[in-house]
Amino acid sequence: MNEKSNKVEKYREKIDQIVVTAQQMREIEERIFKAGMPVAALMEKVALRIAARIQSLYPLFSRMKVGVLVGPGHNGGDALVVARELYFQGYEVLIYCPFSKLKELTSCHSEYAASLGIPVYDEIEYLQECDLIIDGLFGFGLEREISGNIGNAIAILNQWGQPIVSIDLPSGIHTDTGAVLGMAIRASKTLCLGLWKLAFLQDRGLEYIGDAELIDFDIPLTDIWAILGETPELRRMTKTTAFDSLPLPRNVLTHKYKQGHLLLICGSKRYAGAAILSGLGARASGVGMLSIAVPESLKPLLVNHLPDALVIGCGETASGATANLPDTLDLSNYSAIACGPGLTLDAKLVVQSVLGAECPLILDADGLNILAELRTIPTLLRRREATILTPHLGEFKRLFPDSAELLPDRISAARKASQLSRAIILLKGAKTAIASPNPSIADGGDSLWLIPESTPALARGGSGDILTGLIGGLIAQPINPQHSLGKIVATAAWWHAQAGILAAKERSELGVDALTLAQYLIKVIHL
Repeated sequence: MNEKSNKVEKYREKIDQIVVTAQQMREIEERIFKAGMPVAALMEKVALRIAARIQSLYPLFSRMKVGVLVGPGHNGGDALVVARELYFQGYEVLIYCPFSKLKELTSCHSEYAASLGIPVYDEIEYLQECDLIIDGLFGFGLEREISGNIGNAIAILNQWGQPIVSIDLPSGIHTDTGAVLGMAIRASKTLCLGLWKLAFLQDRGLEYIGDAELIDFDIPLTDIWAILGETPELRRMTKTTAFDSLPLPRNVLTHKYKQGHLLLICGSKRYAGAAILSGLGARASGVGMLSIAVPESLKPLLVNHLPDALVIGCGETASGATANLPDTLDLSNYSAIACGPGLTLDAKLVVQSVLGAECPLILDADGLNILAELRTIPTLLRRREATILTPHLGEFKRLFPDSAELLPDRISAARKASQLSRAIILLKGAKTAIASPNPSIADGGDSLWLIPESTPALARGGSGDILTGLIGGLIAQPINPQHSLGKIVATAAWWHAQAGILAAKERSELGVDALTLAQYLIKVIHL
């Protein structure tokens, strides 16, 4: 790779990480315009890239009819330039524009489209026979609800079934929260312009966004850094960043005692599989030493499935849960502890004992439910070492009822919970969010990492157990000072999601059980 290509790749990697709010995007664009970039020139540049991408996605093999939805603002202007370019390339174009007043630049493009003979309608029914719909009604920054004739038109359009490509955001989706503002376009694909908007990382907008893709239009990094700082608070975890955060390459003189020692406390008679799956996740992380504490009756089972682990038998309750840790078990011998999968609520004394451990502690599943019973925030504020919590939505509500009021804005809720508890919060979902409480050079302050890709294939029992073991194994290994704990947790979440995506592609969404998922973790490293 030559120097110029390398520079472009580094630029794109930085751009792909950045996530902005509507206000931040406005301020970045204002800087571009103040620096001398004409609004018309930028619109032309952006729209030409959109048109080129649409032509590659939907090539003109024969007659193709394209309907273009045009709004009153610059999103509508983009759509009109796209309509013009597709018309010149031989597509049959029809325009739907229900607005009598348009912004000046958008109005100019509308007049030119009309001069070319492109038909313009104010009723959506004229587009029913189109093969493709391009949505340019509203872009980022929409705040008001869509209703009336336009809302009715969107409802009709959503029922038709043609592929819909939305420009920047599906019309009707809130830029920051992903909320539906009355009515919204259900896009097949959304071409996000310039920088990723926050809605793309919020669960509730995903049904409308469809397949998402970034259309870069060369925003200078100086303009981005001027608004966001050089280490933005919100960042998407990317492949390059994740691989850079892994404990690789290893020193040729290393040995198992230098690669960390993780203690997993998990499993019960009822949920024996959780201990096995957590162990498999930890094993895939490459941790040097793995110890697993389980009820004594489960010890033969764990030895059979994980012969490389040190399996510790513990006293158990009448229900088959871990009653207590052995007196000979010294928690100070471990680099990290992960506790919770398959424990059941009968293991309350065990969770209480590990809360005093002076090493990073990962709590999941019943570890979280027991923590909620102990009163989350006062309990965690007494800890001196880092705590990582990995709740799904229901567990989060039990742990942080005051922060849950911010839901379904999961990003704001995770951030508030992290600040109040001084814990790293990994809030699971289709778009997992990882909030860290402590300022760090690596994360640029109170950074929040977002996992941009996942798969419904992970919606199966046991996948969370794999993640717990994987996080614990990575945290237990020596960490480069340039990487914070929050970044390592986000790396584990990205790795876990990518394994699910890869397994779903090679098998099916129905065929990615937790055991299969564990097998695909190593395959991700070879991508």
